[in-house]
Amino acid sequence: MIDNPVPWPDGKKVAVAITFDVDVDSILHTDHGDRAHRKVATHSMLRYDRIAVKRICDMYRRFGIRQTFFVPAWCMEQHPDIVETILQDGHEIAHHGYIHESPNAQESREDERYWLEKGIEIIEQMTGAKPRGWRAPLYHFSEFSADLLIDAGFLYDASLMGDDVPYMIRTGNGEMIELPSHWGMDDWNHYAHISDMGSEVPTKAPDDAMRVFMSEFEAHRKYGGLWVAVWHPTVSGRLARCDRISQMIEDMMETGDAWFATMEEIAVHIAKCRADGTFTPRVENLSYLTEPLPASVMTPDPS
Repeated sequence: MIDNPVPWPDGKKVAVAITFDVDVDSILHTDHGDRAHRKVATHSMLRYDRIAVKRICDMYRRFGIRQTFFVPAWCMEQHPDIVETILQDGHEIAHHGYIHESPNAQESREDERYWLEKGIEIIEQMTGAKPRGWRAPLYHFSEFSADLLIDAGFLYDASLMGDDVPYMIRTGNGEMIELPSHWGMDDWNHYAHISDMGSEVPTKAPDDAMRVFMSEFEAHRKYGGLWVAVWHPTVSGRLARCDRISQMIEDMMETGDAWFATMEEIAVHIAKCRADGTFTPRVENLSYLTEPLPASVMTPDPS
């Protein structure tokens, strides 16, 4: 069913990346501005990231795996202890905006560039290295995002949803690797009952949510795909849910078919396979992002 499966390392059948977006309370500030400080209960819930990230990293240490955390740079400034916890076991920190601002809501290319570069600077200062990957806050990739990321030297993006395996995105400025996921792999849809954030989904038991995630895993394992979870510590790092994730990792490992890797490691592998000819990723030209459809296309024909 996948026309172009990836030859994963050591004969593994599926690449597994459990990525966490560590937004802390940034999203409350972007949503509520100067009234954010009055949302005390929601603040407390979002700042649960400080508990959850340590729990998640402890869990990864028990299994001997490294994974990727996408962190807004403002959150890194506010919570350097979270940064230290992530880095101490060699996990990757990738770019996730400055304060979880939406790229496609910026007034101009230069505004988007400003926040991107500000985030790069802070991540480099706090980790000692420039970020290799980016995920647009809220997946809000703009018509300028690819060019800006390519110009800044990013290896990969993790915002788009156009395939089941890695592919290339290309613009007039060059190209980069896309490591796709989709909304079905996002925990927000299963657990996020947060009225102040406009999310009031019925909360699922961890086993119910895991049936969705594991059905994706089994399909990707069967056909040679890329399994990327888009999760949030404040949501999936809660005790019962994280306990169920631990069981999930154990189950995946028992198959012997899963390659657990950071997003950077996956992108480096794709670049290597592309160079040696063992994998030729599909190329998607993003020229269609340059301008809106002509008004005539959206206007009823009076005839």
